[in-house]
Amino acid sequence: MRVWRNLRRDKLAVTSLIILVSTIVLGIFAPWFAPHDPLKVNMTLRYNTPSWEYFLGNDHLGRCILSRLIYGIRPSVLWVIAALAVSLIFGGAMGFLAGYFRGKVDALIMRLCDIVLSFPGYVMTLAIIGVFGVGLTNILIAFIVMKWAWFARMIRTAVMQYTESNYIQFSKAAGTSSTRIIFKHLLPLTLSDIAVLASSSLGSMILQISGFSFLGLGIQAPSPEWGMMLNEAREVMFTRPELMLAPGIAIILVVTSFNFLSDALQKAMDPKLAGMKFKERRARRNIFMKYKGEEAVR
Repeated sequence: MRVWRNLRRDKLAVTSLIILVSTIVLGIFAPWFAPHDPLKVNMTLRYNTPSWEYFLGNDHLGRCILSRLIYGIRPSVLWVIAALAVSLIFGGAMGFLAGYFRGKVDALIMRLCDIVLSFPGYVMTLAIIGVFGVGLTNILIAFIVMKWAWFARMIRTAVMQYTESNYIQFSKAAGTSSTRIIFKHLLPLTLSDIAVLASSSLGSMILQISGFSFLGLGIQAPSPEWGMMLNEAREVMFTRPELMLAPGIAIILVVTSFNFLSDALQKAMDPKLAGMKFKERRARRNIFMKYKGEEAVR
């Protein structure tokens, strides 16, 4: 409740939250909100200008751009959130095990993370695409493979800090089970770190999947996706620039909203940041992420 009260005072955070919730609702209920079939081809409407029936006009195949934009939320945002949730749950579990039990468990999990993180993210993604073929599913698998190790390292660092607390040590001495300590004490303490890590990662993942789709390595035609819509409009970017504006603005708006929300979450969970300006808070968050990464390597 305290976090929500602090969050409500930040107008930019509330605006970002409204944009993100609206986007997610539009994506989930796309068949109800989309005015037309996003896959329906009508060459008589090719490159039509915006009208009351087709609010954002039509593309090179006469398809409704607004409908494709709404349906494109699913691969561009919703599936990215799903991939992030899977990697966060698995990586978080590994991070809690490594940070709480230490010893051989920590050494084994961290060596697995070292192996995974020794490959650059884009190289690993391209390798998976090269082996299994292009497509959204393979990119999401690559995201999960790469992100879980990063989350495990970062969460492990936070857990190791909190396990040294007096009441955690007292709970251990009192005979409280490890499962109860992790879920009742450690998990609530690390939720703030997890929330900041997750929200800050979503923006970069959306940009990455849009970039791969723009290059033709992501979701394939005729399925709508924002990055692929940018690629399709590239040939007429000078004569019909509005075709690139719709997906481009959508990507910028969603990614920016996630970044603003991440910054607001950190401020709401740490009242000491409330008096800082935005640039100062961003700098502090970058230092926080760097510090966590350095601690995780140790």
